[in-house]
Amino acid sequence: MYLTMNRFKVKQGEEATFEEVWAKRDSHLKSVPGFKAFHLLKGPEKDGYRLYASHTAWESEAHFLDWTRSEAFREAHKGAGGHKDLYLEPPELEVFETVQKLD
Repeated sequence: MYLTMNRFKVKQGEEATFEEVWAKRDSHLKSVPGFKAFHLLKGPEKDGYRLYASHTAWESEAHFLDWTRSEAFREAHKGAGGHKDLYLEPPELEVFETVQKLD
């Protein structure tokens, strides 16, 4: 499995707007080969922001990279820059490859 994670520092008071943007967003992920799961997670409040993370699980790094080059990716991210005012800073992308799995 290959996991991609974006961390978002959402300005305090903008949490509901941020969550609404994500709830209305058509990610197109369910139709993408290699897609396994998506989660939007709400974390703790910190110094002037609420931490959120989006986690997307993929069968492999190749599937993720194919997604980033696809029309579905472009459609899912269309207009994403229009919500910059919700964040303290740009999202931070992190990627992880499975080294151990327990079922």
